Amino acid sequence: MTAHERLRELFQQRALQFGDFTLASGRKSRYYINSKQVLFHSEALALLGECLYEASADVDCHAFGGMEVGAIPMTAAVLLAYHQRGQSREGFFVRKQAKEHGSRERLEGRVQAGDRVVVLEDVLTTGKSVSQAIEAVEARGAHVVRVLAICDRLEGAAQTLARYDVRSLFTIRDFGLSPEES
Repeated sequence: MTAHERLRELFQQRALQFGDFTLASGRKSRYYINSKQVLFHSEALALLGECLYEASADVDCHAFGGMEVGAIPMTAAVLLAYHQRGQSREGFFVRKQAKEHGSRERLEGRVQAGDRVVVLEDVLTTGKSVSQAIEAVEARGAHVVRVLAICDRLEGAAQTLARYDVRSLFTIRDFGLSPEES
């Protein structure tokens, strides 16, 4: 079994939930992908690092990161995978709101103007959340070279993010679902 196949299996077992849910976008859904149930599991995190590495190794980039909270373990996983291959990369995360003390920065990490970054997202729905991370990166003067998600719900994020290279490890179809079932 490949790392990708095993990660899909773990997502199906641990993250996919059925019921009556309200998503961050405000939409109602009969299923929810609770990625935190996977992102904080040792085997899944190691597999995720491998899969994110494979999905980004073809792009020249300086840093990985995205919105708090989901992108933080994703960033740690991919950075470790790069380090294990002798390649150094930086990580960052974007706060929903800047702190009122310390550096007062919304984007935390070593990202500077001209840097090429991959923005990470756990679950894509409409693209609104990842757009906030992209805005913070671009406000720094950095360039988004790829948006990389774990799962795309196929509910409009690709259209919202059409000007970017958007890829996902899985779509809901990999779990036997379709956008119409939301």
